[in-house]
Amino acid sequence: MILDRTGLLSENQAITATTASTNVIDLGNPGTPYGASSSLKRDIGRGEGQPFFVGATEAFNNLTSLKVDIQVDTTAAFSAPDTIWTNTYSAADLVPGARHLGPDWFPVGTGKQFVRMLYTVIGTAPTTGRMTAGTVMARQTNSGRY
Repeated sequence: MILDRTGLLSENQAITATTASTNVIDLGNPGTPYGASSSLKRDIGRGEGQPFFVGATEAFNNLTSLKVDIQVDTTAAFSAPDTIWTNTYSAADLVPGARHLGPDWFPVGTGKQFVRMLYTVIGTAPTTGRMTAGTVMARQTNSGRY
């Protein structure tokens, strides 16, 4: 699996409380092309799939589960985000090397300018646990671990 830092939302990010990803991807404002009457529409989740990865890089302790959301918004402040994908994982799922924690592809609905992850801790706040998430060149499929 090939990772590119510009496509990562979280890079070995410690999750010790409910928090947003340390990085936000700015997909750019599509704007209105010369001579057009309306702005371009885009959805990076449509057409050819953009591979996506979510994985634990350090085991979590204390928490009951972790809710993971992919959110989009028109502003980098995420004042009114739309959640386009969500899943909740038990503590047993959140072990280093666990595969398929996230969607295989960027979800349809990624049509706004900014993208981030939101990690919601359920239960007691963990003191250990890290996540990496973002776009990848391709998904590794040769074993049960990444």
